Amino acid sequence: MSSYRIAVVDDDLHIRNLVEAYLVREDFETIGLATAEEALELWRNDPPDMWVLDIMLPGMDGYEFCRTVRREADVPIIMISARDNEVDKIMGLELGGDDYMVKPFSPRELVARVKRQIHRWYKVRIGDEGVVNAPASSDITIGELKLSIEERRVFWDGSEVEITLKEFALLHTLSQHPNRAFSRDDLLAIVWGDDYFGSDRAVDHLVKRIRKKIMQLPIEAVWGHGYRLRHEGGERG
Repeated sequence: MSSYRIAVVDDDLHIRNLVEAYLVREDFETIGLATAEEALELWRNDPPDMWVLDIMLPGMDGYEFCRTVRREADVPIIMISARDNEVDKIMGLELGGDDYMVKPFSPRELVARVKRQIHRWYKVRIGDEGVVNAPASSDITIGELKLSIEERRVFWDGSEVEITLKEFALLHTLSQHPNRAFSRDDLLAIVWGDDYFGSDRAVDHLVKRIRKKIMQLPIEAVWGHGYRLRHEGGERG
């Protein structure tokens, strides 16, 4: 576990020190930060393996920081907050948080959730080479879209598109079965895992992110159900 470094972002020094103490006891490396601005500097220069992120921060709040990180990567984020209403939880999860805990919380439970996220993202989903553990397969080509499975790279009209792990997982799923309509629940189970407990609107937000990066990508919403990748050229390449 000592190879994993957890950034704890909270302006409450007592909470920050308590969380760090419990994580260090479990052989994690930690770094404590009081603001999202400090966290952004760390993200740009020496990103950690995971974030424990307070929502209510001075200056930039945790929601905006999470949104910024999610534009670039799927590093695990556990959000913590004194707000315990359902709207705040859903917002945090839809913006890309992997888990949400309400203050006051048990430090031992937090450590257990940290271990769970580390296992999911770094021991299950990512292999020794740092790529998604996808089944062995040739590249997939659908019209102008091309997925290099082994390299976990996406191209549109010959140009590479920078994507995150979740974005790749969703594109991989849809492109394997063009024209098939996947329900939001199906996509949640495939991309987030069977034990994900957040809103299915997280799928909508992920699709929106992909559409911003590939504006002409023919992902269609299936009303009241989910999404499909339309392909009129027959079987995929």
